[in-house]
Amino acid sequence: MFGRKKEEPSAQSVVDQAHAAAQEPLVGKGAPTPKRKVQEAARKRPLVPTDRKASKEAERVAIQDQRQKMRQALDTGDEKYLPLRDKGPQKRFVRDVVDARFSLGEYLMFGALLFVVISLVVPPSSDQISYVLIGFWIMFLAVFVDVFILSRQLRKRLIAKFGEVERGSVWYGCMRALQFRKLRLPKPQVKRGQYPS
Repeated sequence: MFGRKKEEPSAQSVVDQAHAAAQEPLVGKGAPTPKRKVQEAARKRPLVPTDRKASKEAERVAIQDQRQKMRQALDTGDEKYLPLRDKGPQKRFVRDVVDARFSLGEYLMFGALLFVVISLVVPPSSDQISYVLIGFWIMFLAVFVDVFILSRQLRKRLIAKFGEVERGSVWYGCMRALQFRKLRLPKPQVKRGQYPS
């Protein structure tokens, strides 16, 4: 009454106080629970997106990202992103066994190419073409025997390690043995002679 008059708060201080109050965390819930109808409406997405161009672009990027991860997995042997035909502990074991050994099948394509070149150079009427043909069949038979021995070894090793042979594992190893080592996918993770235990 008789004392000094208190100054009224300025407009700026009122705004500052309101701003500070808005930034403080609310104690308790702070808002009413939304109705189920409102929550369901917020979660609903249309079956066909409204922006098809953006949707197609996002799908293309996702597919490209998946392919990139698969390519890296084929280089590093990462089991998570490998194609389905290369997944599994037995397939990995088979790959390591095949990559650790020397296979005659690796050089079959080079031999076939050499045979084609020689057969173009040597006239078909000469006696030498029969020697070339016999040499090719001997090489082919040697590769067949090598793959047969590999299939027996793989079957024996898989039974010793896993107790059973997963369907297609032995065939997978034989086909891998026929590929040139540097062109195999997934890339070899072991050196020659470094057999898995």
